[in-house]
Amino acid sequence: KNIFFQTNSAKLLPKSFKALNDVVAVLKEDAALKLDIEGHTDITGGDKINVPLSKNRAKSVYDYMVSKGIDASRLSSEGFASSKPIADNKTVKGKALNRRVEMKLKYF
Repeated sequence: KNIFFQTNSAKLLPKSFKALNDVVAVLKEDAALKLDIEGHTDITGGDKINVPLSKNRAKSVYDYMVSKGIDASRLSSEGFASSKPIADNKTVKGKALNRRVEMKLKYF
């Protein structure tokens, strides 16, 4: 809910940095943690656009974490486009909820 990108882009917006830095801090506190980063989109535009967009957005978060000193071996990133919706893609609110990056912490 706190990661934002330029529209139709994988460029992180500065208002995302605080939330991402909080995750970096958690990862630095416990070297046994790994992070799976998943990019998701709504159905607008279809897979031709959304597959690369979701992958690139997840990779942008991955790259940010690496730039802050997190070892790349502790991170993974993948894009799922619109294949895993969490809300109805028929409403504006639902589409907004489906456009997201999820980060899942786990132990080695």
